[in-house]
Amino acid sequence: MRATPRGAGLTAGAGLLLAAGLRFGYPELAVLGGAGLLAVVWAVLFVAWRPRLSLSRVADPDRVPRGEPSTMILTLRNAARRRSATLTASDSCAGRPVAVPPLRLRAGRDTTVTYPVPTHRRGRIPVGPLRVTRADPLGLVRLAQAHGDPVTVWVHPRILPLSAVPAGVTRSLDGRSDKVPQGSITFDTLREYVIGDDLRRVHWRSTAKMGELMVREQLDTSLPRLVVLLDDRAAAHTPLVDGQSASFEGACEAAASIVAAAAREDLPVTMHLVSGAEEPGLSYLDTLTAAELRPADAETFRTATTRLRQQRLGDTLIFLTGPGGRADLGQLGTARQAYPVLVAALLGVHGEHPAGPGAGLLVINAEDGDAFAAEWNGASGW
Repeated sequence: MRATPRGAGLTAGAGLLLAAGLRFGYPELAVLGGAGLLAVVWAVLFVAWRPRLSLSRVADPDRVPRGEPSTMILTLRNAARRRSATLTASDSCAGRPVAVPPLRLRAGRDTTVTYPVPTHRRGRIPVGPLRVTRADPLGLVRLAQAHGDPVTVWVHPRILPLSAVPAGVTRSLDGRSDKVPQGSITFDTLREYVIGDDLRRVHWRSTAKMGELMVREQLDTSLPRLVVLLDDRAAAHTPLVDGQSASFEGACEAAASIVAAAAREDLPVTMHLVSGAEEPGLSYLDTLTAAELRPADAETFRTATTRLRQQRLGDTLIFLTGPGGRADLGQLGTARQAYPVLVAALLGVHGEHPAGPGAGLLVINAEDGDAFAAEWNGASGW
């Protein structure tokens, strides 16, 4: 609770009038000063009565691609037995106040207010709490209260249509690797039977030996296993405009599009950040939404490529970076032994495709996400 400039002026003036009237024997001044102070006391008591409000908020939807509409729906209920005075309110959206129409809540009734959530920037947008302000009719005192828990709206990067994915790699016993358009099923391991498994996959010899049903796990070794490495180093994405890098936003859109294309084709895919700052439990799209540029250097990139080379998570490694990542393409080539197919995409770069630092590395230059999708779909490297 705080006094408005009008209330502060009235309090000071009424106090002076009351003191002067009593000091110099002017009852008229004392009456005026007393009336002013009584008005301030009445304003304080009026504002001190707090309406019993309950608030629920729903984001529809709470996960949306960048640029697509999302609406915040606020439902307020007056739990008191009488109508509340007109209230002014503002909501907090991404740290900025959003004006809410004046509220006059009937007793026991719900009032619904909606407003659009800004989705022009990728990221997590915290929304709330609602700040309800109550003032007396004379405008002398104002009280602001927070209502409701904040929620988060996830603005995902756009998913662009990719019509092609890298061809699979099949390995023969003599160590050769060949690209093939279709997969073949290969035995991988044994596991315990689970209700719903196909009985034709039961391995009877192991079942007899173990005393319980064992089924064969099979793996399609010739289907591509994609590994997406997103460069989230600040040094790789410059310059920054209004706190954002256009090349990093394009790289996030490229990563989301590749993951979506792989899911559409039922291809296994994993995604990693160069900094290794992935939050556990998040989906790929949520990870891309939460991704931020970090102060990492070339040594961080060497650590990331070394880790991927040792883990051998797939056969196709796709590196997405910005103009500052061009110098790291040579380091990327060291993963050639673990990943027969290497693809590097430089976002925020104009011009023709540069020659890769070694055979087997396909390099794509693209100004933004849309240009990446066009270059990717037109690439002849797979």
